[in-house]
Amino acid sequence: MSDKSKIIEDLAIKLAELETILDLPAKRLVIDHNKALQGKSDFWNDQEKAVEVGQETERLVAQVAPFDKMDKDLNDTADLLIMAESEKETELLLELDHKIEELQKEFKDLEFYSLLSGPYDNGPAIVSIHAGTGGVDAQDFAQMLERMYLRFCETSNFKVEILEHTIANEAGIKSMMMRVSGPFAYGYLQSENGVHRLVRISPFDGESLRQTSFALVEVLPELPDSAGINVRDEDLRVDVFRSSGPGGQNVNKTESAIRITHIPSGIVVACQTERSQHQNREIAMKVLYAKLYQLAIEERSGELQKIKGATQMAAWGRQIRSYVLQPYQMVKDHRTEYETSNVTAVFDGDLKAFMEEYLRFKKNKEKN
Repeated sequence: MSDKSKIIEDLAIKLAELETILDLPAKRLVIDHNKALQGKSDFWNDQEKAVEVGQETERLVAQVAPFDKMDKDLNDTADLLIMAESEKETELLLELDHKIEELQKEFKDLEFYSLLSGPYDNGPAIVSIHAGTGGVDAQDFAQMLERMYLRFCETSNFKVEILEHTIANEAGIKSMMMRVSGPFAYGYLQSENGVHRLVRISPFDGESLRQTSFALVEVLPELPDSAGINVRDEDLRVDVFRSSGPGGQNVNKTESAIRITHIPSGIVVACQTERSQHQNREIAMKVLYAKLYQLAIEERSGELQKIKGATQMAAWGRQIRSYVLQPYQMVKDHRTEYETSNVTAVFDGDLKAFMEEYLRFKKNKEKN
């Protein structure tokens, strides 16, 4: 066996092992089953179920497709190699050297998916941003983070739905909440959960003093109905009110906004972006389920902090990442120690490196 053949064989073995780790054979069976359902004449009789099946199929296909492509590339390259070696095609053998290098890089990229194997990593994420300590600067920082994540979602081809948006009086935002969907949306965005810190010369200070401000980012997985989170009606207090944000005459002039308080935990969620009270309640309940799931995870791991609303305080000493614009330029993640001086690119949504470093950090932490 030639060296080239050995490399291709080793890659094929590693690819099969990785597919087993990610449970891709079972996911392919689900795809085939769903496609068979979609081919039936009565498939659209239950439209809600049909949409759910379609979305599940789309998510699974997006996960499986890169592996199918590499499997095909390996087989095609192996066939070409047999022909080139038997006929001593020197030029083709040189081309195959380059192709094998590409395949090795392709596998390294696929290997990263093993870091995205959590139960909800391939599903949608609910992202909230809250201005913290720092007054107007903190509200402006919260809006900077909002733009940063919207740009990240745009470049990642993720779909964004704004669920809540509260504009501050002077500048920036007090809070916002959005639903992000797309392949591995939660898997990537989970790295952003925590307190973010900004250091800069304040544009709102006439004396041009350096200001430190904070914002809290919460990232939760959107749970499927089968996630097993049970909420009793008697544990909920539901308030309706008139929406105050943009959204058209009906949104602003009818009591369509919903605020739900889960009495045992003190968790409060609200939604006011949809036109109907029913739609807002449905979205608010999804957020509540996600928050209760996160609360249960924290309680089981013994990491629950006794802070009202089961959130973290957006203040000094709790930051996961710092964005420094003065006296030097640097963005640093305090968990992974990953940093970059290209602050402009980061605020323009270039976050993949931070997210990937966090996922490796998380994986190593779980092993230990």
